[in-house]
Amino acid sequence: MGLGSNAMLVFVLLTVSLVASNGQGRTFIVGGSQGWRSGVNYTDWAIRNSPFYINDKLVFRYGPPSGRNPPHSVYLLPSLWNYGRCDFTGARLLANPRQGKGVGFTYVVDQWKVHYFASGEDNGRNCKDELMRFFVVPWPRPSE
Repeated sequence: MGLGSNAMLVFVLLTVSLVASNGQGRTFIVGGSQGWRSGVNYTDWAIRNSPFYINDKLVFRYGPPSGRNPPHSVYLLPSLWNYGRCDFTGARLLANPRQGKGVGFTYVVDQWKVHYFASGEDNGRNCKDELMRFFVVPWPRPSE
């Protein structure tokens, strides 16, 4: 396939994604019944729950910090490099340690790109040592 063919394929995929992305999304509780907490392998959770589609909703539920509940947060990391190193430089705080209680914090996966999520509390220890990180690559929603 030549360069022109590759450009045409990318154009077709982008067009299909824009047309198909108008569908209603599904809702996922991140971590299932365990929620967003230390000790859960969220990469495994993401694999078990994939594929994800554009307009799906990720709900992060976690208790506020207390004597028995360490603080957690939700960050969107800017790149694979940041994700692999649990480096929060340039990351965007989506939910602070108090925003996960009750119904939790909802993030809509509304763009066709890789979304890297991690908890940045305790100087990144949640991310590095406790596996509180995962990524999703949403697909265009199939026609129904």
